[in-house]
Amino acid sequence: MEVPSRAWVRLPSGRRLDLIAPTPFDWTDEDLATGLSRTFRWGGHSVWPAPLSVAQHSLAVLALRRARSRAGLTQPELRRELLHDAEEGLLGFDCISPLKPFLGEGFAALSARLSAAVALRYALPAWSAEAKRAHKAADVALAAAEAVHVAGWTAAEVRGTLGIKATVLAQDPLAAAHGEEPWRPWPPELAAERFLATLKRLG
Repeated sequence: MEVPSRAWVRLPSGRRLDLIAPTPFDWTDEDLATGLSRTFRWGGHSVWPAPLSVAQHSLAVLALRRARSRAGLTQPELRRELLHDAEEGLLGFDCISPLKPFLGEGFAALSARLSAAVALRYALPAWSAEAKRAHKAADVALAAAEAVHVAGWTAAEVRGTLGIKATVLAQDPLAAAHGEEPWRPWPPELAAERFLATLKRLG
Protein backbone atom coordinates (compact mmCIF):
# COMPACT_ATOMS: atom_id res chain seq x y z
CA MET A 1 0.00 0.00 0.00
CA GLU A 2 1.33 3.42 -0.93
CA VAL A 3 2.20 5.55 2.10
CA PRO A 4 1.02 9.18 1.85
CA SER A 5 3.70 11.86 1.99
CA ARG A 6 1.74 13.89 4.56
CA ALA A 7 -1.39 13.78 6.69
CA TRP A 8 -2.42 17.27 7.66
CA VAL A 9 -4.83 18.17 10.43
CA ARG A 10 -5.86 21.76 11.02
CA LEU A 11 -5.86 22.68 14.70
CA PRO A 12 -8.16 25.18 16.49
CA SER A 13 -5.38 27.79 16.44
CA GLY A 14 -5.23 27.56 12.66
CA ARG A 15 -1.86 25.81 12.69
CA ARG A 16 -1.39 22.69 10.59
CA LEU A 17 0.09 19.52 12.02
CA ASP A 18 1.52 16.85 9.75
CA LEU A 19 0.86 13.66 11.72
CA ILE A 20 3.43 11.75 9.68
CA ALA A 21 6.26 14.26 10.17
CA PRO A 22 5.42 16.40 13.22
CA THR A 23 7.65 19.13 14.60
CA PRO A 24 7.57 20.65 18.11
CA PHE A 25 6.31 23.95 16.67
CA ASP A 26 3.13 22.70 15.03
CA TRP A 27 0.65 23.32 17.87
CA THR A 28 -0.11 25.72 20.69
CA ASP A 29 -0.64 24.73 24.32
CA GLU A 30 -4.31 25.58 23.80
CA ASP A 31 -4.47 23.22 20.82
CA LEU A 32 -3.06 20.41 22.93
CA ALA A 33 -5.41 21.05 25.84
CA THR A 34 -8.40 21.16 23.50
CA GLY A 35 -7.34 18.00 21.71
CA LEU A 36 -6.89 16.06 24.95
CA SER A 37 -10.22 17.29 26.29
CA ARG A 38 -11.97 16.02 23.16
CA THR A 39 -10.17 12.67 23.06
CA PHE A 40 -11.95 10.08 25.16
CA ARG A 41 -10.87 7.04 27.11
CA TRP A 42 -12.61 3.68 27.06
CA GLY A 43 -13.66 4.15 23.46
CA GLY A 44 -15.88 7.03 24.58
CA HIS A 45 -18.11 4.66 26.56
CA SER A 46 -19.26 5.80 29.99
CA VAL A 47 -21.93 5.14 32.59
CA TRP A 48 -22.10 8.92 33.04
CA PRO A 49 -23.84 11.34 30.67
CA ALA A 50 -20.43 12.25 29.21
CA PRO A 51 -17.26 10.27 28.39
CA LEU A 52 -13.96 10.65 30.25
CA SER A 53 -11.36 12.79 28.49
CA VAL A 54 -7.67 12.03 28.27
CA ALA A 55 -7.11 15.53 29.71
CA GLN A 56 -8.92 14.61 32.93
CA HIS A 57 -7.15 11.24 33.08
CA SER A 58 -3.77 12.97 32.66
CA LEU A 59 -4.51 15.33 35.55
CA ALA A 60 -5.56 12.37 37.69
CA VAL A 61 -2.32 10.48 36.97
CA LEU A 62 -0.34 13.60 37.86
CA ALA A 63 -2.25 14.00 41.14
CA LEU A 64 -1.77 10.35 42.07
CA ARG A 65 1.95 10.41 41.29
CA ARG A 66 2.35 13.53 43.42
CA ALA A 67 0.51 11.91 46.30
CA ARG A 68 2.57 8.71 46.11
CA SER A 69 6.00 10.29 45.68
CA ARG A 70 7.94 10.41 48.95
CA ALA A 71 10.83 12.50 47.68
CA GLY A 72 8.70 14.78 45.51
CA LEU A 73 8.95 15.36 41.80
CA THR A 74 10.81 18.05 39.88
CA GLN A 75 8.97 20.42 37.55
CA PRO A 76 10.15 18.52 34.45
CA GLU A 77 9.06 15.23 36.05
CA LEU A 78 5.64 16.69 36.82
CA ARG A 79 5.34 17.89 33.21
CA ARG A 80 6.26 14.42 32.03
CA GLU A 81 3.46 12.91 34.11
CA LEU A 82 0.94 15.43 32.83
CA LEU A 83 1.97 14.93 29.22
CA HIS A 84 2.35 11.15 29.23
CA ASP A 85 -0.55 10.77 26.76
CA ALA A 86 -0.11 14.07 24.94
CA GLU A 87 0.34 12.46 21.52
CA GLU A 88 -3.25 11.19 21.80
CA GLY A 89 -4.53 14.75 21.93
CA LEU A 90 -2.63 15.64 18.76
CA LEU A 91 -3.83 12.49 17.04
CA GLY A 92 -7.38 12.75 18.42
CA PHE A 93 -7.44 9.05 19.20
CA ASP A 94 -6.92 7.01 22.37
CA CYS A 95 -6.68 3.42 21.23
CA ILE A 96 -7.80 0.82 23.76
CA SER A 97 -4.80 -1.36 24.63
CA PRO A 98 -6.02 -4.71 23.22
CA LEU A 99 -6.51 -3.13 19.80
CA LYS A 100 -3.01 -1.66 19.44
CA PRO A 101 -1.30 -4.83 18.14
CA PHE A 102 -3.81 -4.97 15.29
CA LEU A 103 -2.89 -1.45 14.13
CA GLY A 104 0.64 -2.52 13.31
CA GLU A 105 4.09 -1.03 13.37
CA GLY A 106 3.12 1.99 11.29
CA PHE A 107 0.73 3.28 13.93
CA ALA A 108 3.27 2.60 16.69
CA ALA A 109 5.91 4.57 14.76
CA LEU A 110 3.50 7.46 14.15
CA SER A 111 2.67 7.63 17.87
CA ALA A 112 6.37 7.50 18.75
CA ARG A 113 7.14 10.44 16.45
CA LEU A 114 4.37 12.51 18.01
CA SER A 115 5.62 11.61 21.50
CA ALA A 116 9.16 12.62 20.53
CA ALA A 117 7.92 15.99 19.28
CA VAL A 118 6.06 16.53 22.57
CA ALA A 119 9.15 15.58 24.60
CA LEU A 120 11.29 18.03 22.66
CA ARG A 121 8.73 20.85 22.82
CA TYR A 122 8.28 20.60 26.61
CA ALA A 123 11.82 19.51 27.54
CA LEU A 124 10.65 16.26 29.10
CA PRO A 125 13.35 14.12 30.70
CA ALA A 126 13.86 10.55 29.57
CA TRP A 127 12.26 7.91 31.75
CA SER A 128 14.48 6.07 34.17
CA ALA A 129 13.46 2.49 34.92
CA GLU A 130 12.35 3.46 38.43
CA ALA A 131 10.36 6.51 37.28
CA LYS A 132 8.69 4.48 34.53
CA ARG A 133 7.63 1.80 37.02
CA ALA A 134 6.15 4.42 39.37
CA HIS A 135 4.35 6.12 36.51
CA LYS A 136 3.00 2.85 35.18
CA ALA A 137 1.70 1.88 38.62
CA ALA A 138 -0.25 5.13 38.84
CA ASP A 139 -1.51 4.89 35.26
CA VAL A 140 -2.70 1.31 35.73
CA ALA A 141 -4.30 2.15 39.08
CA LEU A 142 -6.28 4.90 37.36
CA ALA A 143 -7.22 2.53 34.56
CA ALA A 144 -8.62 0.03 37.05
CA ALA A 145 -10.57 2.75 38.85
CA GLU A 146 -11.91 4.25 35.61
CA ALA A 147 -12.97 0.81 34.41
CA VAL A 148 -15.25 0.49 37.43
CA HIS A 149 -16.29 4.07 38.21
CA VAL A 150 -16.57 5.35 34.63
CA ALA A 151 -16.85 2.46 32.17
CA GLY A 152 -19.09 0.28 34.33
CA TRP A 153 -17.03 -2.91 34.71
CA THR A 154 -17.13 -4.74 38.04
CA ALA A 155 -13.98 -5.14 40.13
CA ALA A 156 -14.01 -8.88 39.36
CA GLU A 157 -14.27 -8.17 35.62
CA VAL A 158 -11.38 -5.72 35.82
CA ARG A 159 -9.15 -8.55 37.03
CA GLY A 160 -10.65 -11.49 35.21
CA THR A 161 -11.76 -10.01 31.89
CA LEU A 162 -9.56 -6.95 31.41
CA GLY A 163 -6.53 -8.49 33.09
CA ILE A 164 -5.78 -5.38 35.19
CA LYS A 165 -4.36 -6.53 38.52
CA ALA A 166 -4.28 -3.17 40.32
CA THR A 167 -6.53 -2.57 43.30
CA VAL A 168 -9.53 -0.45 42.34
CA LEU A 169 -9.17 2.98 43.93
CA ALA A 170 -12.16 4.23 45.87
CA GLN A 171 -11.00 7.84 46.12
CA ASP A 172 -10.87 10.08 43.06
CA PRO A 173 -7.49 11.92 43.15
CA LEU A 174 -9.11 15.03 41.63
CA ALA A 175 -12.42 15.27 43.48
CA ALA A 176 -11.30 17.08 46.63
CA ALA A 177 -9.12 19.63 44.84
CA HIS A 178 -11.84 20.62 42.38
CA GLY A 179 -14.95 20.07 44.48
CA GLU A 180 -16.43 17.71 41.91
CA GLU A 181 -18.52 14.57 42.27
CA PRO A 182 -15.99 11.71 42.42
CA TRP A 183 -15.21 10.07 39.07
CA ARG A 184 -17.69 12.19 37.13
CA PRO A 185 -16.25 13.13 33.71
CA TRP A 186 -15.86 16.86 33.21
CA PRO A 187 -17.23 18.73 30.20
CA PRO A 188 -14.54 19.11 27.52
CA GLU A 189 -14.29 22.88 27.96
CA LEU A 190 -13.64 22.51 31.70
CA ALA A 191 -11.16 19.68 31.19
CA ALA A 192 -9.25 21.79 28.65
CA GLU A 193 -9.23 24.81 30.96
CA ARG A 194 -7.89 22.84 33.92
CA PHE A 195 -5.33 20.97 31.85
CA LEU A 196 -4.04 24.18 30.28
CA ALA A 197 -3.81 25.95 33.66
CA THR A 198 -1.80 23.06 35.08
CA LEU A 199 0.49 22.94 32.05
CA LYS A 200 1.21 26.65 32.37
CA ARG A 201 1.95 26.29 36.10
CA LEU A 202 4.45 23.56 35.30
CA GLY A 203 5.92 25.40 32.32
